[in-house]
Amino acid sequence: MKNKGVPSLSKSLKINFKAWRILFKEYPHILLSNIFVAIWGALSPYVGIYLAARVIDELSSGKDKNTIILLVAATLVAEAIIALLTALLKKYKNTQSAGMYYKIENIYTRKLLNTDFATVDDPKTQELLTTIRQNRNGGGWGIYRMIYDVGQLVSALFSALGGISLTITLFTQAVPENAGDFVVLNNPLFIIAIIAAMVIITCTAPLLDSKAQSYYAKLAGTLNLGNRLHGHFQVCAEKRYAEDVRVYRQYVYCEKYGNDKTTTFGTKGTFSKYSRGPVGILFAISAAISEVFTFIVYVFVCLKAWAGAFGIGAVTQYVSAVTKLSGSFSNILRTFGEIKNNAPFLQLELDFLELPDKLKSGEEHVEQLADDDYEVEFKNVSFKYPGTDIYALKNVNIKFGQGRKLAVVGRNGSGKTTFIKLLCRLYDPTEGTILLNGKDIREYDIKEYERVFSVVFQDFALFAMPLGENVATSAEYDRKKVEDCLNKAGFSERLASWKDGLNTVLYKELTEKGVEISGGEAQKIALARALYKGAPIVVLDEPTAALDPIAESEIYANFNSIVEKKTAIYISHRLSSCRFCDDIAVFDSGEMVQYGSHAELLSDKDGLYSQLWNAQAQYYNKKED
Repeated sequence: MKNKGVPSLSKSLKINFKAWRILFKEYPHILLSNIFVAIWGALSPYVGIYLAARVIDELSSGKDKNTIILLVAATLVAEAIIALLTALLKKYKNTQSAGMYYKIENIYTRKLLNTDFATVDDPKTQELLTTIRQNRNGGGWGIYRMIYDVGQLVSALFSALGGISLTITLFTQAVPENAGDFVVLNNPLFIIAIIAAMVIITCTAPLLDSKAQSYYAKLAGTLNLGNRLHGHFQVCAEKRYAEDVRVYRQYVYCEKYGNDKTTTFGTKGTFSKYSRGPVGILFAISAAISEVFTFIVYVFVCLKAWAGAFGIGAVTQYVSAVTKLSGSFSNILRTFGEIKNNAPFLQLELDFLELPDKLKSGEEHVEQLADDDYEVEFKNVSFKYPGTDIYALKNVNIKFGQGRKLAVVGRNGSGKTTFIKLLCRLYDPTEGTILLNGKDIREYDIKEYERVFSVVFQDFALFAMPLGENVATSAEYDRKKVEDCLNKAGFSERLASWKDGLNTVLYKELTEKGVEISGGEAQKIALARALYKGAPIVVLDEPTAALDPIAESEIYANFNSIVEKKTAIYISHRLSSCRFCDDIAVFDSGEMVQYGSHAELLSDKDGLYSQLWNAQAQYYNKKED
């Protein structure tokens, strides 16, 4: 995903303010703590500058002992108070900014969890989120940079105000008329020339700095690609790939992409090239110009002091104040430059957070039927996934329900899982209508419609939480009901071996006491979770794929008792499971090509079902020579 270019400053500020409001709504203290620290950090140094100047003046002129003691005491008290408040404010800031990465990720996650599946599953959404994360991790762009910029801008603005308050007298205090040639320092044209030189240098340095930074913004795509390659080939170090990597010596191949001379970040890479070229030159000129400014300030202040415009103590005050004032204005300009450079990256985050749902919820309530007698009908349903012209399903017509068991079979890519996604309203049909009890499912409240289904998908998720909570998907649950569902799913023997029972934590991600489970065991737990939900329609998408033959046989034998009187839809590549179902729908290339009972379909010798059945059965029926 390419950077769309740097917008104008006014548009950049609008983008930043919009992102600022989003972050402030979620985590207000992150921004407030940064602002308070910035204001305090900007103004507090001027207290020390002012008091130090007064002490030096007194030492060089009056030398009144009591006055010096009073000034020194005031300085020490002020510094102590400043140090204490600075520590408290930084603690506040550090506390609120702790876990910044996870807080920002939480904003993304909340968006994903509250967005419909069709939007989340869109490759463009995933590409957008990946780009946002890479921009953040690689260059610190986006919300991360915005938080920093807010602090920098506030700090610079208040620092400038403090600097002006201590600097204005530098230009208003006149050199005595008897100072000879130094009287020229009082000339308004000379003062204007000095101020103009300071302003030009103050503006030029940060503009060059921002120009250098803009190269990094423009190279964000190259940076992201480099990070992707680097991250991709880090798999060599991951435990789950360890065996394969070693057997095929893939680490030798991966080393090619970690070579310092060939990577994006290597000595001959893109960023090294720019650092040796325009970026390095711009940064160097910016730094050199800043030193010229320091030279002009020292010369001007010292000449006025030499001529008698003010005392030695004021030299310290003016040099420090003018330097900070210039630095503050430079930081203001530099921060505005960063705000502009960062705006396109922030806009990507806003685009993600403002993604609209593709599925619109209806307002009708799903009728609660005591006997769970729900009937579903597909009428001329066709579907294409976004971004493709190929039909994943084509003109499907089928009606099922009333407690019957339906098996959906077919080759890989025949449309079986797509059929389930449409049934659960994860997508809406491209053409045709799906009805629940005679009403278009798009008319129902989408949350109520979702409660009609208990589903075990091929790709299900179990979390590093207690077993009981995984089954109930809740911290509070009916223990007896959870145990009953685990028993029906064939997990009771494994459960009995755990001394903590339902309180046993799965996996070791959060605790060493966690228990690692096999793929088959995880599948049983997922099945128990579907049963615990108690929805009237149960959908099982390859529920026994990871089970051993004995466990699979047990599930099949108890299939009817497991789902009881509920309507069940069963997807499987193992056609032996179809014998337990009332009806079988055979899919091929997105179309339903056969429908009937196991016996009826098997009797059609030329049908696809019979071909698939015999193709599997031959390996079990083949006699030894």
